Formats: sequence, C-alpha cells, structure tokens
Amino acid sequence: MAEKGEEQRRATPAATPSAAPSVVPSAAPAAPAAEPPVPPARPLDSIDRDILRILQTDGRASIRSVAERVHVSRANAYARINRLVEDGVIRGFGARVDHERAGQGASAYITLKIVQNSWRTVREQLQALPGATHIALVSGDFDVLLLVHTPDNRALRELVLTRIQSIPEVLSTRTLLVFEETDLGPRPDRPAELA
Repeated sequence: MAEKGEEQRRATPAATPSAAPSVVPSAAPAAPAAEPPVPPARPLDSIDRDILRILQTDGRASIRSVAERVHVSRANAYARINRLVEDGVIRGFGARVDHERAGQGASAYITLKIVQNSWRTVREQLQALPGATHIALVSGDFDVLLLVHTPDNRALRELVLTRIQSIPEVLSTRTLLVFEETDLGPRPDRPAELA
C-alpha cells in the first residue's frame, strides 16, 4: 500500500465559540447495552475433548460418526454436542475458506488505537465491516487487532481510509499487508490440542 506505515486521523477542528452559552441541559450519555450473562462452563471430560477435536477437524461430521469415534451412543453424543453449544464452548460451525480462491485477494492485519473505554462501541462498528474476519482487544502499543480480507488493494484502501478511520473513537491505524498465510486449524497429526 502507498501508506508509510501509519495512517493518522486528522485532528478535529476546535469548536467555534458561540455567541451565547447553551441553556439546554445536555442529555446524559446512554449507558452501553449490557451483554447477556454467560453461564459458567461445565468441566470438559475426555469424551467432550475428543468430540471437539473431531468437530474442529470436520465440522460436517454426523452425530452417528462422532458417536462411533468416541464410543458413546448417538443420544449421548447429541446431548454432549448440544451442551457444548449451550455452554458457549462451541460458538458455531463453519468452513475454512481459501480467501484468495474465493475472490478476496488482499488480506491485512490492521492495528487500531482507540479512545479509552470505547471497545464495545468500536467492536460493533468493526463487526459490520465487509471482509472483517477476526477482531481482538489486545495489550501493547495498540488496542485492537483486526484481520480483513478484501477483493484487492483498492478495496482495502477504501476500507481503511474511509470506513475505519471515520469511526470517531479510532485515533490511529496501521495496516500490515499479508503476503502469504497458512491456516493452522486442528489437524489429526496434532493430538495435543485441547488436552
């Protein structure tokens, strides 16, 4: 990309003094919507971990196949998978996509510095961005790490300079182009996972 590494937001112009002070009381800022409470996760046993390994490797595995591979009844496997979903251990089922072959040829990690205590507001806006696939609140020199996939560098530039930098709580961004990536999803040759 043509940026020199850090795209800085333009400083907001100072407010112009008004002729008379406002006498209209300002409304108190709305409290952020509370996130629903998450029930505590129940402990996982070795069968639960085996089920997770199977589903991470093949999310399309049938209940029957899972049950046979972990040596439990289909009803038991079904109940365990439902419990893992209800407890939030399994957040969903999906496909691992080759983004380049799917028409998303430009990928980048974007770091953001944001206004203190604005994480929930910023997260909601980042989730709505086209091509955003991973968002993390992190410690260190920046506050947020965002992974995006776009059709090309022009779309990536538009996403960063127009969409992300227009979020009022975003103070600055840095774009790190991805030249090549490898998905390290669960594989049968790595049995130590979830141990």
